[in-house]
Amino acid sequence: MQKLSRAALAIFLAMGVSGIATASNPPTTGLGQAWPNATDVSASPNWHVYVFVLNGVKYVQVNDLNGNVLGAIGTAGGQFITLPIGQFSQYVSTPQQAAERSNAQPTAAATTVYRDSSTVITVTPQSDGTAALTVKTDVSCQDDPSECNHVATAL
Repeated sequence: MQKLSRAALAIFLAMGVSGIATASNPPTTGLGQAWPNATDVSASPNWHVYVFVLNGVKYVQVNDLNGNVLGAIGTAGGQFITLPIGQFSQYVSTPQQAAERSNAQPTAAATTVYRDSSTVITVTPQSDGTAALTVKTDVSCQDDPSECNHVATAL
């Protein structure tokens, strides 16, 4: 009986430890959802940002406070691509792809919503109710990581 309870305890501990180990890894599903089962890594309290990783590609999704998906990007090896999801996906600008332009004017300064060791994403509210998302490579983080406010970890 004692061997059985030790075995059961070992199984439960192993399950608990494996849950802790996987909790730090970004999820691979949920991209495009209003409230994905992922940690909000936003650098701003006014936006929600979720990170997903699949097959070496990092996907970053930006939502507003109501859970509306605004836009998302995929990135790997210093390259970026705008994903065709979100209300304002046409207004996502990356180093490789310029965003569609509208006649709207910014109503506030750009807010950094995400930063990791190689990527910075800002959101700029526009006068027509849209939001422009700008993605860029964070050269300062690549030169000196201690200079950056690393919001996302374990990516």
